[in-house]
Amino acid sequence: MNAASGEWADAPLPRFASRGRAFVYVLPCRDHDRVKLGFARDPLKRFMDLHRRFHAFFDLDRGLLVAVDTVADARAIERALHRRFAEAHTVAPLEVRDAAAGYTEWFEGVEPEAATLARTLAADGGHAVIAPLRPWLADRLSDHADRVYDWAARLYDAIAEAQAYGVPAGRLEATLALAIERYDAVGIRARDLLPDDVVRWYEQRHAMLAR
Repeated sequence: MNAASGEWADAPLPRFASRGRAFVYVLPCRDHDRVKLGFARDPLKRFMDLHRRFHAFFDLDRGLLVAVDTVADARAIERALHRRFAEAHTVAPLEVRDAAAGYTEWFEGVEPEAATLARTLAADGGHAVIAPLRPWLADRLSDHADRVYDWAARLYDAIAEAQAYGVPAGRLEATLALAIERYDAVGIRARDLLPDDVVRWYEQRHAMLAR
């Protein structure tokens, strides 16, 4: 499949392999009084599945992770959180992708109690708490910075190819711009990781959209 047929249209970032441990997450929304309580082997991928702009939709400064050694430990903490706040169960925000919403994992009006309970459960089990989320996400993304250079270069070439064929490249452009925005949002200067032509393209796009 070539670029003109949309090979890159839905590629959010290079794929990251799971590190093998599990994490319970307390993930508050920025503009909703709702929080998602769940677990994941790869929280970064989970967050990206929930919302393409998770770094803006969720409050990374109030969110936290509990790092555990097994999925069984993660499920036990998750169940304890869900039982404690069962009466506060609510629906997922409309902005969250249906396929990844996790309809039983959303709660309303439980912050900051949910974070406090998660910390207590972590301490009881001798598990580490990672908070806030932004520095952890920055480390996670920077671990694979070398992949981002090649990925961005190939996607930029795909955009140019699509345009050469007269195929709309809006989805491709949005995908590349979103990846750069995501790095910037966690405190990594994405421009230092990218080919010069990608940086110029992004800056021109950003300036045009800011008009």
